[in-house]
Amino acid sequence: MDAPDFASRRGSVAVDVGGVIVGGGHPIVVQSMTNTDTADADATAIQVARLAHAGSELVRITVNNEAAAAAVPVIVQKVRGLGVDVPVVGDFHYNGHKLLTEYPEAAKALAKYRINPGNVGSGRHHDDHFEAIVRVAIQNEKPVRIGVNWGSLDQAVLAELMDANARLQEPREARQVMIEAMVESALRSAELAEATGLGHDQIILSAKVSGVHDLVDVYRRLAVRCDYPLHLGLTEAGMGMKGIVASTAGLSILLGEGIGDTIRVSITPEPLGDRTEEVAVAQQVLQSLGLRSFMPQVSSCPGCGRTTSTYFQELARDIQNYLRDQMPLWRERHPGVEELRVAVMGCVVNGPGESKHADIGISLPGTFEEPVAPVFIDGALDRTLRGDHIVAEFEAILDQYVERRFPSPGHGASQTQ
Repeated sequence: MDAPDFASRRGSVAVDVGGVIVGGGHPIVVQSMTNTDTADADATAIQVARLAHAGSELVRITVNNEAAAAAVPVIVQKVRGLGVDVPVVGDFHYNGHKLLTEYPEAAKALAKYRINPGNVGSGRHHDDHFEAIVRVAIQNEKPVRIGVNWGSLDQAVLAELMDANARLQEPREARQVMIEAMVESALRSAELAEATGLGHDQIILSAKVSGVHDLVDVYRRLAVRCDYPLHLGLTEAGMGMKGIVASTAGLSILLGEGIGDTIRVSITPEPLGDRTEEVAVAQQVLQSLGLRSFMPQVSSCPGCGRTTSTYFQELARDIQNYLRDQMPLWRERHPGVEELRVAVMGCVVNGPGESKHADIGISLPGTFEEPVAPVFIDGALDRTLRGDHIVAEFEAILDQYVERRFPSPGHGASQTQ
């Protein structure tokens, strides 16, 4: 079934989150979240800095108790001391109204507050607690993300819609009512926030679920009913390949339809694993869709019976690692280098042709092929490499190409050879 023809969401309201603009046609923002104990200011500040260095443009931290709230201004100060200016966002559940009120320095230090309307209280306390958080945001001129999650959905809204559905002659299935309840919870909360005094341009919405089809359905509905910026993410996506593939599938559908202004990939890390993996996946999703560029892309073939040695795989790995390692320096000295396209191919079948399509490429000798590696630059054969130092020689050629193609600011561009 063809997807509905949705208007692009990238003309939505713009929200300033500590200097990072979300929505309003600005580039889609990558964000992440720490998994340290927030009360441990040193560990949390270090992880915030690592996530920022990996490319996270917003970093969220849990603020779940008094010790965490007391640590927030210390964390932000330490992050700034590390030379990192990434906005730090506070994630609040259950007691956010108390913590933000009782720890005003934390409220000032955070760039944005995330409120889950399903976790602010029930009955008469719900609106009181929600409004208390919003008033602190207004006082400190901070934006708010109203983040609905189907694992902690506002039960009052759900019960209301379930009751109304039961009275219909042809009731809808429970899944559809659940999705509608998520949309209603987000929109009603945004309406309450504005009625309390929060500006329309200080609100971001999200509606997180853990299934791809559900994610697509809920955001499609939300997108046509508001102009707030939308934060996308598959919550509880899972570990490893499952989490990466499921997140990529859901995000790609929505981003391809023009829905979404900021994204997070919520991968369960391996024990003691690298938290920055979620940032790399989010960046690759955006770059693969042609929405943003973060680092040079390497095209490499999967290998086949023509590439029976490990040499080709090792070269592809080494070149990819070299590009990643060079990027901190290149990004500063060579603006635009993230658009570079590199090909590392394994044999004569598609190697020369694919290399010609890249900015710079190398075609390695497959099994039983002549032991030479032609290098193509800007579609033309530049030279042929032989011997035991192909990797080092190709890296040197890469360096020279980057210098010529992406000159440092203040230096005139020269023609590539």
